[in-house]
Amino acid sequence: MGILNLSPDSFSGDGVGDNVDAAIAKARRLVAEGADIIDIGGESTRPGCQPISADDELRRVMPVIESLAGELSVPLSIDTYKSVVASRAVKAGAGMINDVWGLKQDPELAGVAAEAGVPIILVNNRQHTVSGDIMAEVISGLEKSINQAMEAGVAWQNIIIDPGIGFGKSVEQNLEIIRRLGELRVLGRPILLGTSRKFMVSQPFDQRLEATAATVAIGIAMGADIVRVHDVQQMVRVCRMSDAIMRRSQIGE
Repeated sequence: MGILNLSPDSFSGDGVGDNVDAAIAKARRLVAEGADIIDIGGESTRPGCQPISADDELRRVMPVIESLAGELSVPLSIDTYKSVVASRAVKAGAGMINDVWGLKQDPELAGVAAEAGVPIILVNNRQHTVSGDIMAEVISGLEKSINQAMEAGVAWQNIIIDPGIGFGKSVEQNLEIIRRLGELRVLGRPILLGTSRKFMVSQPFDQRLEATAATVAIGIAMGADIVRVHDVQQMVRVCRMSDAIMRRSQIGE
């Protein structure tokens, strides 16, 4: 999953803001580099960021989704926790919803996914770090989100789970989640892992490539099915080699 940030204040400094042409060009490049999904987001989720209105979010994402929906050969994902934004995006051609709040902020988002029949990614997110067994907390939280989605009519096969690296977890807890990622298999759903340019090291964001690669490779070894990344070209290579080792796939696949 390649990241297309349309916010001007992305934590990694890669947001293209209101430049629709730049966003379209970047999406094309990500696909050319090997992205299987393009995740389009209009609101930053970095720590301390200020929420934006649904109208502002729609203003950022809709022109890009409308332009790319009929062009790209891969699915588009809308990265939003607002049901009104997801509804418009799906109608315009987005084929997946990525909810960083796991239905905690807007439960109606599940209804949008159910009605449209599209996959929804449920992310474990918390406002404050917790003590105790972090994996038990993550599994419990994701289980609640899964049940909530299914009660709203989302099909079992359309649910993807994400442990929420960096969302209300300490550095130590993030590392432990990656180390114990396989425990999420108890929930029976595909696992998305989003570690790209995050907490791992103190270097500037443009110097976190190797740390990201380590988390991607280990994450795949521990059971990740999808990885959400900024540096698609390099991480595709990491994924293919990791798959060749762990899942006996051909390196060129």
